Amino acid sequence: MSALRAGLVPLALSLLLGGCAMLGEMGFPGSAQAPQQTGPTSREADQASTGGKQRLRPMKIRPLEVATDCSFRDETGYKGTARLSVRQARVEDFSAHVDIPRRGICNFEMAEFRQVKSEPHVELAAASGCKVQMWEQGQQVTVAFTDCRANCSGNAVDYLWPILIDAPSGRCD
Repeated sequence: MSALRAGLVPLALSLLLGGCAMLGEMGFPGSAQAPQQTGPTSREADQASTGGKQRLRPMKIRPLEVATDCSFRDETGYKGTARLSVRQARVEDFSAHVDIPRRGICNFEMAEFRQVKSEPHVELAAASGCKVQMWEQGQQVTVAFTDCRANCSGNAVDYLWPILIDAPSGRCD
């Protein structure tokens, strides 16, 4: 037992001193001295690994082009239809109908909107204040709705999701 105790004392002492030595390098809690950084930051390391170039680049702004006449339905019964034709960022036709179970329906027709923006995203505005924004992200086009309570019955507007369109196939979700 005394041999075990004799071996533990030096071990405990070295651990205690090692811990104190680390506090000296890092500074004590509450002290104004901040730890010094010795290596490159993650951003510098990323730039070094890519030859000084940043990895993310903004998407080129190009005129939106999409045409679809689609319908969608999910397992909860949320369903709808969309008809959309946009050429060179000009909306030629737009109609959407969304039925949200136990909440109501939302209807959008081109006749009540005027196009107010074409880049970097397409935007339609109605006299009621409803806005419909459309943008492209890769192969997908998003059609989103803002302040469209007048276009919806019940409290459907609170449960209205954007419509996602797969541009190459014309399918929508």
